[in-house]
Amino acid sequence: MSGVDRLYTVRRDGERLDKIARAELGTERGGTVESLLALNPGLAALDPILPIGTVIRLPARPPETPRKRVVRIWGDA
Repeated sequence: MSGVDRLYTVRRDGERLDKIARAELGTERGGTVESLLALNPGLAALDPILPIGTVIRLPARPPETPRKRVVRIWGDA
């Protein structure tokens, strides 16, 4: 993830970066939160609960990976 795709402004009390990553980028795993911290210098110095009005630069949403299909040879139980 690199480059800024759009901006996100914290508008409610209680918002955290991992929850924003999940809602806006589809996941908080795989280095997504770390990428947000790298793209937004100074963000790590804030409290875990982000202050209202904080502007966060968001990268483009990562492409979805196809889900693996599980084949069961003994039925659907």
